[in-house]
Amino acid sequence: MDFSTGFRGPFRRGGALRLFAGVAALALAACNPGAGPGIPGARDLRMGAPATPGGQVAVADAGENIGEGAVKVALIVPLTGPNGPSAVGASLRNAAKLAYADSGSSDVTILVRDDKSSPAGAAAATQAAINEGAEIVLGPVFATDVKEAGRVARSAGKPVIAFSTDTSAAGHGQYLLSFLVEGHVDRGLNFAAQKGKKSVAVLAPENDYGTLALGQFQQSAANYGLRVPLIERYKPGAPTESIQRLAAARDQFDAIFIPEQADAMPAVSKELVAAGLDSKKVQIIGTGLWNDARTLNLPALQGAWFSAPENAGFNAFATRYKAKFGSDPARIATLAYDAVSLAIALSRSQGSQRYSESVLTNPSGFNGADGVFRFKPDGTNERGLSILEIGGGAAKIISPAPRTFTGNGA
Repeated sequence: MDFSTGFRGPFRRGGALRLFAGVAALALAACNPGAGPGIPGARDLRMGAPATPGGQVAVADAGENIGEGAVKVALIVPLTGPNGPSAVGASLRNAAKLAYADSGSSDVTILVRDDKSSPAGAAAATQAAINEGAEIVLGPVFATDVKEAGRVARSAGKPVIAFSTDTSAAGHGQYLLSFLVEGHVDRGLNFAAQKGKKSVAVLAPENDYGTLALGQFQQSAANYGLRVPLIERYKPGAPTESIQRLAAARDQFDAIFIPEQADAMPAVSKELVAAGLDSKKVQIIGTGLWNDARTLNLPALQGAWFSAPENAGFNAFATRYKAKFGSDPARIATLAYDAVSLAIALSRSQGSQRYSESVLTNPSGFNGADGVFRFKPDGTNERGLSILEIGGGAAKIISPAPRTFTGNGA
């Protein structure tokens, strides 16, 4: 589904819904990860208030409505936290306003409700929106909040499209739109296998992100026939001994997979160079977290590969967002933009089945600001990602993101 400005109407092509504008459709987007939800990182970072204390029942605020159409869609976002208004929540709300304006919609009402950055607040906001007639719930952001919103929505028979990066929040009728570490890992190993790599060692931190990435790594390595001779885990900030053990076994592998955060990579790079394991001697593979200025000049990573969406779509979205709201969007704002655009498009084209499982899990998928994506029946997603190679303080695309999906997505 191409979400673009000046929407004029939907039509089908190749099984996927596509929306075209009077101007060219948005180019596909990019990932420029910073710490925060919606970007493949550690388990969702809580930026808001704790759950309501003492068993007190949270009460939803009246919130804000966008539009006055008959079809009602809930957008549950953290507009407030323990220290007042949330910039991330405001960015998600603004992205929803931009999507609504771009669609030219008059038949949908977006019920924006504050989850108050807590599970209890998410449940209350979701219940309030459903009581007002919401047919689908977009958001929340954090896994614990998504689970509570999902519990309420499930009891009412309403689907959820949420923004958490934690796949434990996914489930039947509860879909994640965010960038998942699992997708980044699989894309990277698929490319490595295509390029003739046969044996891949692992250097992973002992944290949630490392554990998630390692789990997917083992599955993908088996799927692509890659041998895994050595798995080294290290305490965050202390990779020296693990790297030395990898160096001692250098003849056993032709690539190293390192699922580490950008801010930790300078220390890892220093030890890799000292051990003779830079990318000139062995192929180093990372994830989308490396699409960050802190990694692009590191000596050990010159020639390294990582997966990420492409940049043009997000840049176009960010330019239009800033022109409308006078500030830069949060990186995850495209999730709200795409979710709202999808909800509007389906309301126009799919009749009473607009938010049914068969429509939302269409294997042809949809095309939004961050590129092609499709929801799987288990609630996770598949996204079109490119492979980039680091060199000279920049990252260039060496394998473009797919523009369409093939196969049934099983």
